[in-house]
Amino acid sequence: MSNKTAIVTGASSGIGLAIAKALLSREYNVVATSRRVSHSGALPPSPRLVLVDGDVGERATAERAVTSAEASFGGVDLLVNNAGIFLSKPFTDYTGEDYERLLATNLAGFFHMTQLALNVMVRTRRGHVVNIGTSLSQQPVAGVPSALPILIKGGIEAATRSLAIEYAPHGVRVNTIAAGIIDTPMHAVEHHEFLRQLSPTHRLGSAADMADAVLFLDDASFVSGQILHVDGGAHAGKWA
Repeated sequence: MSNKTAIVTGASSGIGLAIAKALLSREYNVVATSRRVSHSGALPPSPRLVLVDGDVGERATAERAVTSAEASFGGVDLLVNNAGIFLSKPFTDYTGEDYERLLATNLAGFFHMTQLALNVMVRTRRGHVVNIGTSLSQQPVAGVPSALPILIKGGIEAATRSLAIEYAPHGVRVNTIAAGIIDTPMHAVEHHEFLRQLSPTHRLGSAADMADAVLFLDDASFVSGQILHVDGGAHAGKWA
């Protein structure tokens, strides 16, 4: 069990909700954020839970989340950058609006949350940042064209290694979980049969699999700069 404090973005559904619940079950204090997390009813009230509504792409949301963690629980020990959107389409079909949406949620959200959380972690000389990425960054799939989101997620993988080195002297670790296809509301049931073929295990991962990976990394105090694949081995090579 833990008395650590975690911030989890995109925490009202899917992977983020599973991570927030898993951390609460381990007695972490949790600051959960999403656009309408306080209205979703997904997380039951708890003295160890603070809900922060807001767009992760706006710096004000990160400011409220970090300030809430400090005011309510005394600091930030873990940041899980989970909030993200995924748009699969041929590269020449992406629109300017697609580009702006992906930048705002996937890149600006990472930047604002991570920068402000690191300020606290450096001051307390402890902390851990876990980013949720995609195994497509290292193992693209012909049937899932997604160069624009991969451009951002792959960049965050590179930043993971850079930040792990930069902040190691301050007692801070940085890791990324590269997810395969995870069974969340993002994927319509009618697409599941195709999606199962994107892993050599021929199944979708679960949100619980992702939560387990976060807990593993947070317990693994000598692991930093790691890209942990939770994809049933899909990143390892061609299987069909």
